[in-house]
Amino acid sequence: MGAILMRIALGIEYDGSPYHGWQTQTQGRTVQDTLQVAIAKVALHPIEVVGAGRTDSGVHAMMQVAHFDTQTERPMDAWVRGVNSYLPDSIRILWAHPVDDHFHARFSAHARHYQFLLLNRRVNSAVRAQKVSWFHLPLDLMAMQQGIKYFLGEHDFSAFRASECQAASPVRQMQRAELQQFGDYFLFSFSANGFLHHQVRNMVGALVYVGKGNLAPTDIQQLLLQKDRKLAPPTFPGDGLYLTGVSYAQEWNLPASISNISLLIA
Repeated sequence: MGAILMRIALGIEYDGSPYHGWQTQTQGRTVQDTLQVAIAKVALHPIEVVGAGRTDSGVHAMMQVAHFDTQTERPMDAWVRGVNSYLPDSIRILWAHPVDDHFHARFSAHARHYQFLLLNRRVNSAVRAQKVSWFHLPLDLMAMQQGIKYFLGEHDFSAFRASECQAASPVRQMQRAELQQFGDYFLFSFSANGFLHHQVRNMVGALVYVGKGNLAPTDIQQLLLQKDRKLAPPTFPGDGLYLTGVSYAQEWNLPASISNISLLIA
């Protein structure tokens, strides 16, 4: 009989700045490719890693969840410390956990969580370059907080999806849409059953237009109803975007799979 195939779930943190996004691409370095090479060195056979979400070029993750299959028996610590020894400093596996083959990092997830960190001052940051987004004109916090509430609930987000988005449906259930201010920083927090391509960056772009007075808070509702990407503001740069967690049913007994970024700006 052949060796038993095992499925391992991983919690992963990465700085997306050096990478062309999560998903394997022929034209550039990606997080998925880098992970597969490192895990294969511990597994001693080729590995395919499946992630919960496909972050774009330059987008970071405080907590990405992924899985892979292997016939190689290793202690869970080997899939953490051993694999990390083959990874660049910009990627770290935080935990490894055995799951049965019914678990799927993408399809078993029932919510994804993103946060977006925006520096609002006249001059950009030197020490947080590529870790935060930046806008130089003053922004109205209260107007943006009013506008962000219109994203809550189930909507057709066609006005906030990229033209190249391949999702079968533009309808998503937004469970959390909040905005807080910490000094010069604005922290946007979004949770939904799924996100469309560029959706968070497009929502933030629209809210910045609200904050600088180019749109009224109620215009967010109108954009949702009009369902036309051409009528919405431009996509905001992704430097400040973080995948902060993925939610799963308790039956999988996974380690903590949400890691918010608020402490980074305290």
